[in-house]
Amino acid sequence: MLRMGPMRPRFLLLTPACVLAGLGAGIWRTGSASLLDCALAVAGGVMAHASVNALNEHHDFRTGLDLRTRRTPFSGGTGTLPAHPDLASWTGWAGVGTALLTALIGAYFVWARGPLMLLPGLVGLAVIVAYTPRMTRNPWLCLIAPGLGFGPCMVLGAEYAVSGSFSWAGFMASLGPFFFVSDLLLLNQFPDREADRSIGRDHWIIRHGTKGGAAVYGLFLAGGYASIVAGAAAGLTPVWTLLGLLTLPLAILAGRSAWRFHDDIPRLLPGMTLNVLVSILTPALVGIGFLVSWRGGR
Repeated sequence: MLRMGPMRPRFLLLTPACVLAGLGAGIWRTGSASLLDCALAVAGGVMAHASVNALNEHHDFRTGLDLRTRRTPFSGGTGTLPAHPDLASWTGWAGVGTALLTALIGAYFVWARGPLMLLPGLVGLAVIVAYTPRMTRNPWLCLIAPGLGFGPCMVLGAEYAVSGSFSWAGFMASLGPFFFVSDLLLLNQFPDREADRSIGRDHWIIRHGTKGGAAVYGLFLAGGYASIVAGAAAGLTPVWTLLGLLTLPLAILAGRSAWRFHDDIPRLLPGMTLNVLVSILTPALVGIGFLVSWRGGR
């Protein structure tokens, strides 16, 4: 179990929630799906998430960042490698291995469904490989890369895996995870600002401060919920996807917490907890909305 620590297993629940939104969109459109394809889509997403986590932990240990961070339940790494440095090499190889497994599953879907699967697949792999060493040194890339990986790449990839095509329904479903997961990583950077700066990172919080980050956090929350409403209002997604709005009260509390306590990390922690819940529950509810509509025949 100790070897799994750098992959941050308790955070991997985010992946099936995002994949469910894509699977739901594909199943709602086509009316059917292979259980094998669904299982492989979830497995590919989990492998991708585990890979970027392991590579991030390995990089942060090698650069010394792990020893400088102000660790919280949601940021600063797991602390596994500082406590067990002998696992560093294994962690690096685990990150590479899970990335290769992700690519192997993607290759299967390219063979089974068609070459367009390469679009989300290659972008997703680029995010896995480049996020920690490269993208965290550019404020804009660091801001949107997590959402790009869990939104358009993961959601549209899952939709294509079960349907063999992309759609506006899948695209609209991917926008929620794009905004919410970008927000998830953004808020988790608040406690790490000075430690990240010390090793040369240059993300949004370093460049614009926590107050500027809180403002963007609120805008992204609004963008996520607006995309859910817009999809249903335009008839691109079924009305049942409005189930995603059930988390809006949690988001309002999280946004208020980010604005009031952006420079007070201990008091921000409850808001960070709500932030995690919003990121996981909202795409899951959207996916359930697609499936309810499919089962209901509309």
